[in-house]
Amino acid sequence: MALEIVLITGMSGSGKSVALRALEDAGYYCVDNLPPELLSLFVTLEPKNHGNKVAIAMDVRSATSLPQLPQSLERLRNQGVVIHCIFLDATTDTLIRRFSETRRRHPLSNDALKEGSRALMQAIELERELLADLREQSHVIDTSTIRSSQLQGYVKTFISPTPGQLSLVFQSFAFKRGIPVDADYVFDVRMLPNPHYEPELRELTGLDEPVANYLRQQPEVALMRSHIQQFLEHWLDFLAQNHRSYVTVAIGCTGGQHRSVYLVERLAETFGHRWTTLRRHRELDAK
Repeated sequence: MALEIVLITGMSGSGKSVALRALEDAGYYCVDNLPPELLSLFVTLEPKNHGNKVAIAMDVRSATSLPQLPQSLERLRNQGVVIHCIFLDATTDTLIRRFSETRRRHPLSNDALKEGSRALMQAIELERELLADLREQSHVIDTSTIRSSQLQGYVKTFISPTPGQLSLVFQSFAFKRGIPVDADYVFDVRMLPNPHYEPELRELTGLDEPVANYLRQQPEVALMRSHIQQFLEHWLDFLAQNHRSYVTVAIGCTGGQHRSVYLVERLAETFGHRWTTLRRHRELDAK
């Protein structure tokens, strides 16, 4: 069986330790902060010691050697190693709040906390620049508004699909809580009829049949579903040909409870006949 590596990278304070714990629970041998220049040697030695499922965290603490990482990953893929790349991200405001709450020092700014949020913000933006190439090649998970348990679930779901196949991630969200930064495509469905204004449906969600039946009867909802479906059907083959592993489609409504949830479920059903599909309901999963 081929060696499988899950590479966890991303912004400092975005949850890499949480992701590693999830992978450890899933049976992966986990290594934190492996220097990129040791990756090839590690791959040569590690299967003999801990099997063929390994998770490695790398981040800006290895800033000087990060530029060589994409080439190292490509060489390993050519040798038959299966590599999943996960990039954990969060908004700058969220990262600043987390560093302020924990009083941790950002690895790129020894005096950031002493000098205040402006210095910390500069360190975070520098980190974004240094990690930009890795982010481009990875599946991005936005941890800004999700709990640790949600992140662990997302990571475990990520490693399940068949390697080498494009997977679709359909995600519902509430615009009032912000647009997910990990989305490749965002569709706004706030103009559709809202079950929130139907007293008997208000406390239900798009997962419940009464809400689904209500939305199923709305011509505008069917038209929106058709337009999103046509767009994805047209472009997914091109994305797959471009060696994309994951495409995240975010669908947002006002509260992330009814319309977006319903459409995520229907679209996942439709595309699940051909593509590997994952479903996330950001606001419902947080409950």
